[in-house]
Amino acid sequence: GAHRQVTAEELRARGNALFQAGDHEAALAAYTEALSLSDAASERAVLHRNRAACYLKLEDYIKAEADATKAIEADGRDVKALFRRSQALQQLGRLDQAVSDLQRCVSLEPRNKAFQEALRALGSSMHEKMKAMSCMDSKVEQMFQILLDLDEKDADKKQKAAQNLIVLAREEAGAEKIFQSDGVRLLMQLLDTAKADLMLAALRTLVGLCSGHRSRTTAILAELGAPRLAAVLGVEHEQVSLAACNLLHVMFDSLKEGLQKDFRGKEDAVVLDSSRDLKLLIKHLLELLVLEGASAHGRDNALNLLIKVVPRKSPKETNNSLSLWVIDQGLKKILEVGSTVCGSLGSLPVTENSRMSTSVLLNKLYEDLKCDAERENFHHLCEDYVRSWFEGHELPGKLRAIQTVSCLLQGPSDAGNRVLELEGIMDSVLSLCASVCEAHQLVAVEALIHAADKAKRASFITANGVNLLKEIYKHSERDSIRIRALVGLCKLGSAGGTDFSMKQFAEGSTMKLAKQCRKWLCNEAIDAGTRRWAVEGLAYLTFDADVKEEFVEDKAAMQAMFHLAKSEDKSVLYAVASTLVNCTNSYDHEEPDPQMLELAKYAKQHIPEQHPKDKPEFVRRRVRKLLTAGVVSALACMVKSENPALTSSCRELISRVFLALVEEAEDRGGVVAQGGGKALIPLSLEGTEVGQTKAAQALAKITITSNPEMAFPGERIYEVVRPLVSLLHLQRTGLENFEGLMALTNLAGISERLRQKILKERAVPMIEGYMFEEHELIRLAATECMCNMAMSKEVQEMFLAEGSDRLKLMVLYSGEEDEKLRRAASGTLAMLTALHPPICKRIPQVTVHWLEILQALLLSPSAELQHRGAVVVMNMMAAAREVAEQLIASEMLEILSVLAKDKDKP
Repeated sequence: GAHRQVTAEELRARGNALFQAGDHEAALAAYTEALSLSDAASERAVLHRNRAACYLKLEDYIKAEADATKAIEADGRDVKALFRRSQALQQLGRLDQAVSDLQRCVSLEPRNKAFQEALRALGSSMHEKMKAMSCMDSKVEQMFQILLDLDEKDADKKQKAAQNLIVLAREEAGAEKIFQSDGVRLLMQLLDTAKADLMLAALRTLVGLCSGHRSRTTAILAELGAPRLAAVLGVEHEQVSLAACNLLHVMFDSLKEGLQKDFRGKEDAVVLDSSRDLKLLIKHLLELLVLEGASAHGRDNALNLLIKVVPRKSPKETNNSLSLWVIDQGLKKILEVGSTVCGSLGSLPVTENSRMSTSVLLNKLYEDLKCDAERENFHHLCEDYVRSWFEGHELPGKLRAIQTVSCLLQGPSDAGNRVLELEGIMDSVLSLCASVCEAHQLVAVEALIHAADKAKRASFITANGVNLLKEIYKHSERDSIRIRALVGLCKLGSAGGTDFSMKQFAEGSTMKLAKQCRKWLCNEAIDAGTRRWAVEGLAYLTFDADVKEEFVEDKAAMQAMFHLAKSEDKSVLYAVASTLVNCTNSYDHEEPDPQMLELAKYAKQHIPEQHPKDKPEFVRRRVRKLLTAGVVSALACMVKSENPALTSSCRELISRVFLALVEEAEDRGGVVAQGGGKALIPLSLEGTEVGQTKAAQALAKITITSNPEMAFPGERIYEVVRPLVSLLHLQRTGLENFEGLMALTNLAGISERLRQKILKERAVPMIEGYMFEEHELIRLAATECMCNMAMSKEVQEMFLAEGSDRLKLMVLYSGEEDEKLRRAASGTLAMLTALHPPICKRIPQVTVHWLEILQALLLSPSAELQHRGAVVVMNMMAAAREVAEQLIASEMLEILSVLAKDKDKP
């Protein structure tokens, strides 16, 4: 049949209800839809006014001001719209306009206390601002004078001036002041002094000036010039280079904002500049990569920046032109870093992290491509580059070519496989594996190992490589080569994964190889770059439960591994995390399908088996030993690393380990004490979906059993709210929902500020949803959470919202059989009736059973329930005469008088 159209009137009512319930985004959508259906000017004005209220709540002040203005254009005497516009203008820093709107409000409603109060507050804040501005002028000049005065010997004074300048630049008014007072030229002078402390002060002040401000960033870039910024990035002083890296990152973000906002009309000219500025900066970063005079960590910082700013942040963005441009302009330059053979004549200065960062960057660029033609172009450029070194450059050229293959195999492995197939490459790798020169042999063996990782080549390599690697492992004089050969053997042999019945191929079982790895790991005489490979070996060998058991018994080996994880070389992170995931069994367990098992037995096929030492009690013991050896501080240190090697899959592994470490309640305090709580917050906010969820679940477990204010001191406790709320989403498991609710209950009981944060994360509608869950534990947890949230005024109001069953549900739950649920629901009623008296009048209207439910509470054998019932009745008696009369008319009076005589229950 024909569907009746929803009217604008109904949509507006729906919007009002949603707004009351705190769901401002949904309310906004309802008002917007109503606007599209409504023609009457007066009705449209009200909708614009309502939308302005939504935008204020959503902190989008530009749109709030625009909507309020539309309402005012329709009716200049609309005080609500005028008041809302004044709030928006105040947030946008246009105080003089906010004042004139407020004055209009006061003249229209001279009696309204709220308007008078707001006007007074705004007046005094303007006065403060004027005072601050005039005193700031002289302050800014003074600070620059102290910093640029070469005769000023007082280091403390300079330090203070620098600190003040940086702090000032963080506030919008201060930043604008510095910018207007010719600050950029003065900051440039500081940069040109080439003194580290002055350069740091200048760079950190510039961060404040550029942060979130596109037009200032564009002006600063024009004045300083991209070449100067790139040069500062390439200096030897590590801290200065890092500060320059931070500044460039902020500048990129501010310029990119300009590209994404939908500017119209006259702004178009500016937008084109933004993309030109971005490319200019990127071009200089690419040039820095191949500049011989640039420092090794400057090169790493440039790679890091390119990783962060070039590829798309999410597949939702359709435009990948920046990646295409970088591949076109700079792929060869990036490969120059990846093909560098350390210690060879005239090679670029690089760190132990440069190759890994290059692989990560190449992989991100490759993943950002959208079609086969783009990928083909990438492959051709890589093939041309490898060929150009391989042909006609003698042995050094062959080594660079092979190094490039390794770098690609660790990054975009499709491209790595393609270049492996070029004529002569694989033969060169195999023949160089037998080279007498250690450096050459290293390059070749590493390439062979990386090739072994990729299944496509593995059969060819298994045929040729295994014997070669065994020969090297047995007969080489050099530990550095033997260790790598061993990892190659481990990789080729671990095809069985965690399966216990696929016994390893290498003669001298897995155990022997693992023992050798642990010995190398603990040998301080071997360089760290080589010891890292011992961890790579363990990452494979610890699939075997016997190896896990021996590893956690070897305290020296565990601590040597943790020590490496904290060192400068971050390429070891993934191997450390993998080893720990294996030892704690925190990988996903694939349960074989029982029917398939029967069929497999029938067909005499191979059935994967679980190792007896992977049973829960063994895993628990291993977790204890890792905790005692200091695993938490190693993980915390790994998470802090701002390094490309900390990829999202690496973060996921770390989150899995953390979740295994907090499994037992008694271990959680120790995990927090060693910095685990702090490390879990960033893990829960970015990474893979699985990784974020595991970290959030670990945070929930900590919040449930410890005092949250001790576990997450200061501001940190507010950062835990978002990850916990993410556990309430419907696609999470029942256990995750339950733990999320329990953890939020604990937080909601602490303070109003925390409850406000939970409200702001839009958790309340989800908590309510779980009050209807059939699983009684989840239903109970949601009700307890609601009970604590009900201390908030907004939540109390929601219980009175028109057309909502919230209050009815609470009253009915107070009469349920499940005693815990009754306790939670009647506790909520006791609180609501005490804090928000209008609710008392509502209770008799929501269900005919209200009286018998309250009476049952008072007659309950549990003193707790009796007490809650008595509080509700007392509040209702005090709230309204007609309710009191209904109560007195019932048997309530007799029940109360009996209870009053009970000596045992004061």
